[in-house]
Amino acid sequence: MNEPICNRRHLLTAAALLSLHPAMAHAQSGAWPQRPLKLVVPGPPGAGSDIFARLLAVNLQEALGQPVVVDNRAGANGLIGNEAVARAAADGYTLLLSPSSAIAINPVIQPRMPYDARKDLQPVAQVGSAGVLLVAHPATGLRSLADLVRAARAQPDRIAYGSWGSGSTGHLVMEGIKAEYGLVMPHVPYKGVSPLVADLLANTIGVGFVDIASPVPHIRAGKLVALGCTGSARGPALPELPTLTEQGYRFDVDGWYGVFVPAGTPPAVVQRLNREINRILATPEVVQKFAAQNMPRPPLKSAEEFSATVWRDMDSWQALARTARLRVE
Repeated sequence: MNEPICNRRHLLTAAALLSLHPAMAHAQSGAWPQRPLKLVVPGPPGAGSDIFARLLAVNLQEALGQPVVVDNRAGANGLIGNEAVARAAADGYTLLLSPSSAIAINPVIQPRMPYDARKDLQPVAQVGSAGVLLVAHPATGLRSLADLVRAARAQPDRIAYGSWGSGSTGHLVMEGIKAEYGLVMPHVPYKGVSPLVADLLANTIGVGFVDIASPVPHIRAGKLVALGCTGSARGPALPELPTLTEQGYRFDVDGWYGVFVPAGTPPAVVQRLNREINRILATPEVVQKFAAQNMPRPPLKSAEEFSATVWRDMDSWQALARTARLRVE
């Protein structure tokens, strides 16, 4: 008779403890997430990927009920940050917000890849889609792509251009422009957009390709001049700026930012993240903030649809990289 009474007491005690400690009950249920998440950005603070990552993190932590900490890991055209996520535990607590160039172009231009994006990373959600900006310091006198072509032809090997890294979208596009117009322009790779923008503002380097978002305030203030943008459409924050295609050099491929997790992350976690991110991207407040950063309305794709975009674009971007003979030695 004493044994059943003892068991009932143990059960009542356990139930009381769980009711006093909801976090313990939550942990016992196996629900995700139970602790803070890390959102890795393969670029420095202030760059386009960092801007959108922090906007997403603020809203995502409210949706998930856990802190989302942005972790900047710049360098090697995103290789450092992307590898960190590819090698992380597939438990849903390490996310990546990467530009398309770091995912799609690196496998062609890097002599040794430390991970395989197709096997080691799982696409979750597309965060944005747009081109990149060709900008110059006002002192250069450049105002358009045609101006740059004339100046570079008149001064072979004298006008250097910057990009946010070897193998970046900007590097690829400018090498294509050089091949199209027969230009000789040295390439100066930077460890991210922010140091490149700083040198452009100081006129340490006269011209360069930067992301679509971070230089917009400097362009509006007259501290930088936008010469054109890649992509299929003009940016909403700079509607007066013609695309490169409109200026005679056809390059209407759109880049994107996307959220990834390590391959093998539970499908339920991937789907939950996709739903929450798409819900955030659809809010009027976020749409307005994207427009202010020169980004069109974000596409709302399922994880499967974004995966198809990633793998298709990898084939397209890599073909362009091979055509431009890009290689990092």
